[in-house]
Amino acid sequence: MAPSVPRTRAAAALRMKQIALDNQDRTIRRLRAQLATERRGLAATKKELEETQVALEASHKVIAGLTEIGLSMSKKIEKMKDKKQQVRANHVECHQKFQARIHEAEDSMQAQHLIIEALVDEKDSLLQTIHGLQEANNAPAPFDGEWEEEPEEEEIGDIPLGEGEIDDE
Repeated sequence: MAPSVPRTRAAAALRMKQIALDNQDRTIRRLRAQLATERRGLAATKKELEETQVALEASHKVIAGLTEIGLSMSKKIEKMKDKKQQVRANHVECHQKFQARIHEAEDSMQAQHLIIEALVDEKDSLLQTIHGLQEANNAPAPFDGEWEEEPEEEEIGDIPLGEGEIDDE
């Protein structure tokens, strides 16, 4: 039995080495499968990262565009506010000018009314003086204070002539 023992030991050692190699082979295949899975996951993550970067760049462009629009709108709003303020100031100025004109016209009308009243009073006074002088002189009154209206002449309307007729007169 002795000679077969070393062969059995050698066979056992070879068998152990074969098992170890098989185990290492299975470990290598499992690690390669894990590596392939990790690579696929990494590729998917890399693709998602690229898509996210593209979306982020697009978002930045949209934000920049919206910011530009917002700034433009702010400027327009400021211009509109300035214009509204200017229109309001112009309106107030025009209103004040019109009020001044109205007061001026009212003052003028009041002055004219006072002048008319003074003239009427003066006319009455003159008429009384004239009347007094006429009575003192026993003269007939040339003016009794009322106007006699002259009768209006009746207007002679155009007498229509027949068509084609000529008026020789």
